[in-house]
Amino acid sequence: MLASFWPGRRQAASNPSTASADAAVSDADSGVRVSGKVRVDRRTKDLCLRLRRGEIALIDHADLDPAAAYALAERHPAAVVNAARSITGRYPNGGPAILLDARIPLLDACGSQLLENVREGLLLTVDGNRVLLDGREVAHGTLLKRADVDAAHEVARRNLAGELEAFSRNTLEFLSREKDVALGDLVLPPLEVSFRNRPVLVVARGQGYKQDLQSVRSFIREQKPVLAAVDGGADALLEAGLRPDLILGDMDSASDAALRCGAELVVHAYPDGRPCPGLARTERLGLSAHLLPAPGTSEDAAMLLAHQAGASLIVAVGTHFSMVEFLDKHRAGMASTFLTRLRVGSILVDAKGLSRLYRPAISPALVGGILASALLPVLVIVTSSPAVQRWFGLGWMGLEVWLRRHGLR
Repeated sequence: MLASFWPGRRQAASNPSTASADAAVSDADSGVRVSGKVRVDRRTKDLCLRLRRGEIALIDHADLDPAAAYALAERHPAAVVNAARSITGRYPNGGPAILLDARIPLLDACGSQLLENVREGLLLTVDGNRVLLDGREVAHGTLLKRADVDAAHEVARRNLAGELEAFSRNTLEFLSREKDVALGDLVLPPLEVSFRNRPVLVVARGQGYKQDLQSVRSFIREQKPVLAAVDGGADALLEAGLRPDLILGDMDSASDAALRCGAELVVHAYPDGRPCPGLARTERLGLSAHLLPAPGTSEDAAMLLAHQAGASLIVAVGTHFSMVEFLDKHRAGMASTFLTRLRVGSILVDAKGLSRLYRPAISPALVGGILASALLPVLVIVTSSPAVQRWFGLGWMGLEVWLRRHGLR
């Protein structure tokens, strides 16, 4: 996946015209020097919806996770400026390495006040460790190198055991406190799409989702599963040429185009009945949506809905399975997800595992094509033989004699 980013970065470095019209890229003795229109947002996934090639992304994302880094890299920015520390040392997060491998400069720990001082759309310059606005330094950070990331990861690995212990303790506390809520049945809305005895693909835009979707292409084509997208997973399906049947989530990371694609919309609501921001967005777009009060993440809610609605199989694409992935999501615990996996585990399979187990059926058309291609050379050889041609000639003469004898010709 990273290989697809590299050519764009080389081209942008040597030919600024491939970037946005107001972006310029050059080398400096102090390191990297890039200029471009700035996009500003404290929510990285929201910023990625607006970010364009050659622009500068200004984020505030501590412990930059792989999913966010991939989303940024796919937009081919000239640079990423992080107000927070991209690696705090809590655990070895993979986001910074992804940006550096994609040859995208990452200026780190520039201070949260930078987001207050810089307005979106202005021309910003990253000059080594400095951030310049109209030639004036407005912030100073650390331009990360791969050696810095590797060293920080080594320190973070030593902290991982303690971080996971605290994470597990929070999970157990939630289990004892909220098990009745988490294990109870959901009040399902009246859905038009039917899950009964059908396989379901639950698609989230998490790490590796593109590879996951590619690996289950034949399964989708042959089994015709229900395509249930979790928020931005709707855009992932549309990018792959597939239309989701249902979109479930907070409706904060799916694009307007995805929400308008014709899929049935289910807003993940708070279990205690608090107002849900996602419903306000769908109403603003003039779209109707169901409400689904449920604990845990939207991924959990989608799996529980599919299971309770009678799905025969749930295939997870781009969802979270490991503790480190949940640390990336900055969740205090994973109790709801742990309980969800326990409830649906008998029919749940990860897309990576399915691609190893599932073998696509050979269609009759394919068999016919193979036989035709094999018989064609034989037919050409046979019909070009003089002996065979004489045999056909005699046969045709015999047929004409028979037809005349019976008055048919």
